[in-house]
Amino acid sequence: MHVLALTDERGRMIWISAARHGRTHDITAARRDRILAHLRAAGLGALADLGFLGLDDDADDPVIVTGFKATRARKLTPAEKEANRILAAGRAPVEHGFAHLKNWRILTKLRTDPARATHLLRALIVLTNLDAATAK
Repeated sequence: MHVLALTDERGRMIWISAARHGRTHDITAARRDRILAHLRAAGLGALADLGFLGLDDDADDPVIVTGFKATRARKLTPAEKEANRILAAGRAPVEHGFAHLKNWRILTKLRTDPARATHLLRALIVLTNLDAATAK
């Protein structure tokens, strides 16, 4: 199963996409959900992993910030490595948000239609955010 999610800077889930088959690529899902258009309309930006590299083609006004990818032919410069470290630090709370969602054991054995999974995931986000709010 493949889902996209947006979190706030503290790692709380604020949006989740519809569930898709696991073979769906991140960029394909983001384009189908029109993530760039929604972020631009809201005046927001997002930090993303390398799975979204190449999604945002507006170099003058980027909405999605990704890291730099090394290849066999081209190694990363020290500045690119530092930029990747800073991006990883900014994305750490996001990864914690995903990890917190994955604490629901039902997701490890979930084998169902993506439409049903979407309803379940959105309910789990409500419960996860409620659990996080009461834990404080």
